[in-house]
Amino acid sequence: MVPQNQDSAVHIENLVKRFGDFVAVDNVSLDVARGEIFGFLGPNGAGKSTTIRIMCGLLAPSSGRATVGGFDVAKQSELVRENIGYMSQKFSLYDDLTVEENIEFFGGVYGVSPERLPQRQDYVLKMASLEDKRKDVTRDLPGGLKQRLALGCAILHEPPILFLDEPTSGVDPVARRNFWELIYRLSQAGHTIFVTTHYMDEAEYCHRVALMYAGRVIALGSPAELKQSFGARHLLMLETTDLLGAMRALQGRQGIVDVAVFGSGLHITVAEARGSDEVRTALSAARIKIDSLEPIPPSMEDVFVGLIEEQERAVAK
Repeated sequence: MVPQNQDSAVHIENLVKRFGDFVAVDNVSLDVARGEIFGFLGPNGAGKSTTIRIMCGLLAPSSGRATVGGFDVAKQSELVRENIGYMSQKFSLYDDLTVEENIEFFGGVYGVSPERLPQRQDYVLKMASLEDKRKDVTRDLPGGLKQRLALGCAILHEPPILFLDEPTSGVDPVARRNFWELIYRLSQAGHTIFVTTHYMDEAEYCHRVALMYAGRVIALGSPAELKQSFGARHLLMLETTDLLGAMRALQGRQGIVDVAVFGSGLHITVAEARGSDEVRTALSAARIKIDSLEPIPPSMEDVFVGLIEEQERAVAK
C-alpha cells in the first residue's frame, strides 16, 4: 500500500476496474504530490486512460479507493469534477465556433461567473498565444494552437489538478515542446499535472513517471531513477550499414539480451560490461563491418522497451 501524504493531490489504493471478465486496472496504488508533473506511460490498452477516467469521476472503480484533491472519486464525483481540468487526446473543442466562442462556452460549462470570465478569457488567449486569433474559426487553427486552446479551456475555472490524456498526440515536435513549456509554467504556479503520453522523450519532462503494463504499474520513479535501475544492464550503440544483417547475427547469441533499432543504428543490451567483445565476434563472423560501437547511457525508450519485454517474457513462461 502507498502511504498517503497530507500534501497529496492524488491518492490511489489498490484500484481495480473490471469490464466483465477483463481487468483493465489491476490493483494500482499511487500517490501524487501537489505541484508535481506526473507521467503515466504504457502501450495502448495498458489501462492508462481507464485509470484517468476513474480519477476524473467518469468511471466508478470496481474496488479500491481513490481521492483527488481530497475528494473520494466514488462518493464525491461531482466535487472531484469541480476541482479538476481534463483534456483528452481528441481536443474537446467545437470546430464550428470561434476561439472566443469556445472559451465562452467552456466558461459556462465550468461555472465561471460572467464577472470573472473576461479576465479568464484574456488569460487563456495570452497563455495560448491566440490574442490575434480570437475571432478565427477553431477548425482553421493549426494542431499546435488547437492544443493550446484546449488546455486553456480546461483551466478556465482555475482547477488545482489537471488530467491530460495523450494531449500532444498528432502534433509536430515544435508544438509539443511549446506545449510542455506551458505545462511547466502551470506546475510552477502550483497546479498538479497528471499526464499520459506515448512519447518517450516527454517522460523526461516529468518529475516522476509510472509505467503501466496489462493494467499494473510495473515501474515508478523519476526518469533518472528509472534509468539508473536499468543501469545494471549494459547498453551499446552500434552503427553499421547493414542493420538487418547485424540484428540477425546478434539475436539469440549468448550474452546478448536485446537488439533494437534506434534511429540510424542499433541499441544492443548485453549482460556484461565486456559484452562488446561478443558483439564484435558475432559481427566479424557474419562479415558485417562496424562503423562504431560505443557504450551509452540508457534513454527512457530503452527503459520502457526493456521493462515491457521483461514482462512479456515472464508472461510467456
